[in-house]
Amino acid sequence: MVRYFLFILRLVKKSFCLSTLFVLPIAFGLTGCKNVDLQQVADTLQQYQTPLDEKTVVAGLKQALEVGTNNSVSKTSQIGGFSNNPLIRIAVPKELDKTASTLRKFGLGRYVDKFELQMNRSAESASKEAKQVFLESIAQMTLTDAWNILRGPNDAATQYFRRTTEARLSTKFKPIISSSMNKVGFYQDYKSLLNAYDALPLTTKPDLNIENYILQSSLDGLFKLVAQEEGKIRQDPAARVTELLQRVFAK
Repeated sequence: MVRYFLFILRLVKKSFCLSTLFVLPIAFGLTGCKNVDLQQVADTLQQYQTPLDEKTVVAGLKQALEVGTNNSVSKTSQIGGFSNNPLIRIAVPKELDKTASTLRKFGLGRYVDKFELQMNRSAESASKEAKQVFLESIAQMTLTDAWNILRGPNDAATQYFRRTTEARLSTKFKPIISSSMNKVGFYQDYKSLLNAYDALPLTTKPDLNIENYILQSSLDGLFKLVAQEEGKIRQDPAARVTELLQRVFAK
């Protein structure tokens, strides 16, 4: 009878190990099935089956936003963060397309290239200020915000950020962009660009608020990267760098 009982116990353990092999492959790969702590496995399974509570949702969403925004700001605020990234690089505004193409045609493309580089450098300088604004927005996130983000589209968190931070970011970015443009002699170069174009026959200076263009382009680029980071966390398990993120965003 004892032998029969032990046989049944070994069979149950083996069956349990095989059935959970597809759920926790990493754990079994490290320990082997015969050394598995069945209670530990059961507790882990129960953790992922338990419905998310409010505290976990809010904590997970805040952590996701912190990870995503930190990555975004880190990328955009470094030299080349805008200029070397085709997704967010600030190009000549459409109002100056004709100006740029004409200058290049007459061998004056250096004015255009320098103009574009300075716009991107201004955006990179301003982006450094975004982190604190994002953190303040995260701290003010409500339970309703958290659930809407979790259940929303892949860019729901980015939409939340845009709604709650864009006005403050604009206020912070504007003087930094102006200061950066002054430091690198942007305004003089911009004037030289327009004067070079205006000196050509049959041309007129375009009407454009260049500061507003750089400001909006900077914000658009920053939020594009925030959306990119959010998408990674939602879709790629490898991007969920903490246990909390894995718990909240598990499908």
